[in-house]
Amino acid sequence: MSGYGDSPPAEMVATVQGRVSFLDHVLQALGMWRPVLISPSMSGRFALPFLLAQGERLAGFVPIAPVGTKDYTAEQYQRVQTPTLILYGDRDTSLGHQALQNLQHLPGHQVAMVPGAGHACYLDKPEDFHRALLGFLRQLK
Repeated sequence: MSGYGDSPPAEMVATVQGRVSFLDHVLQALGMWRPVLISPSMSGRFALPFLLAQGERLAGFVPIAPVGTKDYTAEQYQRVQTPTLILYGDRDTSLGHQALQNLQHLPGHQVAMVPGAGHACYLDKPEDFHRALLGFLRQLK
C-alpha cells in the first residue's frame, strides 16, 4: 500500500480524504464498478473511510480484522448500506475482536469466525476462509 511498509512516503495518502481518493482512483483505473472490497489488517486505513464515504459504490465489503475500526462511531457505521461479511480468526485476540465490536454496528452484517486461525486467517486456514467468503459472495446480487 502506498505510503506503508517499504513503499516511499506518499503525500496523497497522508489524510483520510487522500486515502479515499487514492482507492477511488485505483478502482477507476482498474475499471471496477461495484466491486466487493476485501480489507485485511492495514488496508482498513483505506477501506473503512472509503466504505463510509462511498459505500454505495461497493457491491459488498469484507473486513478481515482491519485496523482503524475504533476511529468511527456507531452512528457512522449505521449509515452504511453495503452488505458486509465481518471475518476474523478466533486466535486473533486483539484486532479480530476489536473489529467485530466496532463493525457490528453495520446494518445487516454477517459474521464468520475462522476457528484455529490467527490474524491472517486467510493464510492460517485458507479453505475455511474461502468457504466463508464464497458463501457470502453467492448471496450478493
